[in-house]
Formats: sequence, C-alpha cells, structure tokens
Amino acid sequence: MKNKFTVHNSAMLLIDHQQGTIKLARNLPREEIVQNTRALARTAKETGMPLVLTSSMETEFQGLLLEDLQTIAPEEYAQRIKRPGIVDCWEYEEYKQAVEATGKKKLIMAGLTNDVCIVYPAISAVEDGYEVQVVVDAGGSPTTIADEMALQRMSSHGVTLTSTNQVMAELAVSWSHDFGKTIQTIMYQEILSKLL
Repeated sequence: MKNKFTVHNSAMLLIDHQQGTIKLARNLPREEIVQNTRALARTAKETGMPLVLTSSMETEFQGLLLEDLQTIAPEEYAQRIKRPGIVDCWEYEEYKQAVEATGKKKLIMAGLTNDVCIVYPAISAVEDGYEVQVVVDAGGSPTTIADEMALQRMSSHGVTLTSTNQVMAELAVSWSHDFGKTIQTIMYQEILSKLL
C-alpha cells in the first residue's frame, strides 16, 4: 500500500462521543464503542497525532463528551469544538478551521452515531479533497438498517470504511518498531485483553 495512513500524515477526529448520544447507538454494545473510542484517542495521544474533538448541544440530551476522553486527552477536551446544533460538523466553520490547522490531508474519523454524526462530515471532507477513513465500530446507530444505510452512503461517496483494529494495525506499520509497540500495547489493553 503506497498510500498508507501513518501517525505522521494523519489526524484523528472524534465526533460527538457524548454521554447522552451513546444511548442512541443500539446495534453495538456500549462497552465495545467505548473501548474502541478509547483505543483511538489513546493511539492519537500516545503517538503524537493531532486529535480534534467536537460535541453538539452539551447542555441538552446529548450531554458532555465521555469521561474517558476527558481523562485520556484533557488538553484536546478543553479545546473541543462545542457546536450549537449544526448536524454536519464540517459545516461549522470553527470545526473545519480546527481540522485545517492540523495540516493533515488524511483523516481518521469516528462519530458516536454512524447514521447522523459521522455520515455527513465524512462525505463533506471527501468533497473538500481530504482522504477519509471512518472507523465504523467506534460508533453505532439506533438500528442495523440505519447503520447499513450510513455505511453504504459513505462508501458510495469515496469514504474508506475501517475498524478500530484495522486502522491501528495500519498506523503501527510494524509491531516491533517505534509506534508499533505503543499501538500494540494500547490494542491489547483496550480491546484484545477483553476477548481472551
């Protein structure tokens, strides 16, 4: 793969991983969504990748971002882009500027709901010339059909769909070198240890 995403050329964007919104993701267990989100946030933080967080309407049902994100990435949490309700965060100028400020054209994105939070900004970013991978299992949807429709729509617009382990392995390059060791440790602690 010549066009690989690496810790040097990519940014991590986590969208609307909020304490209320997670109740709407019913097609995957809550624990799985949280552990995958934690793994992505830790991968960005511990390898020095830019990490951009955003939330929508924190004072309403959606609530604050997951406490895990506050713990893992306190600086990014403090700098999170708080949207007043714009559904497609890409259309919120402050958010788009924060992404542009990373200087990266390869974006690894995940949204708490695949059918609303991530589908639109992922497509919008591709339309603006970014290469986008959406981590499907770091979010969910109210129903399986809603999730499948969102994935089909993103895929048909040029978004690459991936999973947490898959994108982490791509970023690792080699388990025995540099960031690979760090990422392997995160993968084991957050995901694999729960399977064994």
